Amino acid sequence: MADHTLDAKGLNCPLPILKARKALNEVPVGGTLEILATDPGSVADFEAFCRQTGHELVEHSVDDNVYRFLLKKAA
Repeated sequence: MADHTLDAKGLNCPLPILKARKALNEVPVGGTLEILATDPGSVADFEAFCRQTGHELVEHSVDDNVYRFLLKKAA
């Protein structure tokens, strides 16, 4: 269970990343943020976002064209 959930369905790049960056401000260090998105490009976007920011992409999956990402906030 994530500490916070961001519904970014229907948004295209770069909005899911921008909204996730903002939502992470509400997540404590070591906490998790779940992001739900429908943009197929979000997979590569969140992988790159985590590499650049140091946050951990704990898991990602797709179900019925909804992409789910679980990020763990780094210090």
